[in-house]
Amino acid sequence: MDPKEISLIREEMGDPSLKPMRQKQKDLNDSQLYGFVDTAYLHGRQPASIAKALCEGGADLIQWRAKDWTPEQVESEAREILKITRDHHVPLVINDHLRVALELGADFCHLGQEDFFDGGYQHVSDLPTHGVDIGIGLSTHAPDQARRALAAEPDYIAIGPVYKTDTKPTARPVTLDYVRWASQNTGPVPWFAIGGINEQTLNAVLDAGATRVCIVSAILNATDTLSRCAEFVRMIQLRLQENEQAMNNQPASF
Repeated sequence: MDPKEISLIREEMGDPSLKPMRQKQKDLNDSQLYGFVDTAYLHGRQPASIAKALCEGGADLIQWRAKDWTPEQVESEAREILKITRDHHVPLVINDHLRVALELGADFCHLGQEDFFDGGYQHVSDLPTHGVDIGIGLSTHAPDQARRALAAEPDYIAIGPVYKTDTKPTARPVTLDYVRWASQNTGPVPWFAIGGINEQTLNAVLDAGATRVCIVSAILNATDTLSRCAEFVRMIQLRLQENEQAMNNQPASF
């Protein structure tokens, strides 16, 4: 679809969720908690209600992930979620479905290795965005994949799964070694650690060099999503402050 056509449709419909693309209200460099609305963890709740709780709980950006839904279902619910994230000035990431992200004006689309490189793309400019400016995130599971992803110049990359996770039970954990590698080798591109991060593992991931994390089941399985999200925000901020203070207190080396 032509970008001018998309803009015209938005104006005609007057839909508050269909605003100009790429409203990056929060810079990725300043992000700490990446939240998810995942159909695997709805527990009878509406996706939009979870998105609202994550926004109010302090998530810096939110991904809509519906692996078992049709594109039509994904788009329909994304429209409702986007209204909420726009109201709260939180960027929305659409997982896998680039067309949906483009048509609705989502801030980002996240793609896996198989979606991007196995799809024949080598650079984000190769994607069929039809001239529309949209942020792209890429998954990586090893240093070689990270190097290749960084060469594609995405807006951010994901590092994981750090630990074994029920979200992707067949995925092999990359361990904290990959987190340490990422902290030294990714340059200016923002990256998020993901996979099995919970209250027991969070500090170890941050201590290994991560400053941004994705937390999925540890928040979505809580009975009070908003409070759980806010608690993780607090824990992340506290540990990062402690790590910064510890680094500043280290004796100078000559």
